[in-house]
Amino acid sequence: MTPEVIVLDVNETLSDMSGLETRLTDTGIPADSVRGWFTAVLRDGFVLTAAGGTADFGSISGEELRRRPEGVCSPDRARAAARQVVDGIGDLDVHPDVPEGIHRLRDHGFRLVRMTDGSVSSTDRLLRRAGLREHFEFLLSSRQARTWKPARTAYQHVVRETRLTAERVLLVAVHPWDVDGARRAGLGAAWIRRSAPAYPSYMTPPTLIAEDLVDLASQLPEIH
Repeated sequence: MTPEVIVLDVNETLSDMSGLETRLTDTGIPADSVRGWFTAVLRDGFVLTAAGGTADFGSISGEELRRRPEGVCSPDRARAAARQVVDGIGDLDVHPDVPEGIHRLRDHGFRLVRMTDGSVSSTDRLLRRAGLREHFEFLLSSRQARTWKPARTAYQHVVRETRLTAERVLLVAVHPWDVDGARRAGLGAAWIRRSAPAYPSYMTPPTLIAEDLVDLASQLPEIH
């Protein structure tokens, strides 16, 4: 069934997280810490979700970052560094394919929604800086569902907000765990490959695989 609404993940799917490297080095933290830091944030968020708890993305990311420079700088300096980096998430650039891909998807007639485990305000700032905010019907955060993706209730929240059945909603994400979660919840899901070598065989396969958003738009029919 052709989807009517396309729900786009934000962190790394739309936003280029490499932009945080400069902010990290400005605070005295090694640039190659970005990947380890972000992975640790997701790990702790997922653990809380699996255990039935929840925590704000900003709280986890800030505290995780504050722990990393301890022993290298003072606690006050660590807190300031964490604020600088976390506040910078909304000031990142989008990947080069994103503007053209978004325009093509809108031209095809799809309703666009964004969904993140982070904050609505950061994503709003990201999209406005890229000149893309007007193309999105609304912005969602798993915080509103009181659980992180890939919990089923996070995707059910998306379906309720779009007022459609799950099979009419297509999640688009660069993270296989997000694709797997959406598929298990009954949604369609497109995996954006970017530079990843292959989709994990042990996860629920995606509905579509695309190199980037432009490639995704070329695979989807117009629904005018």
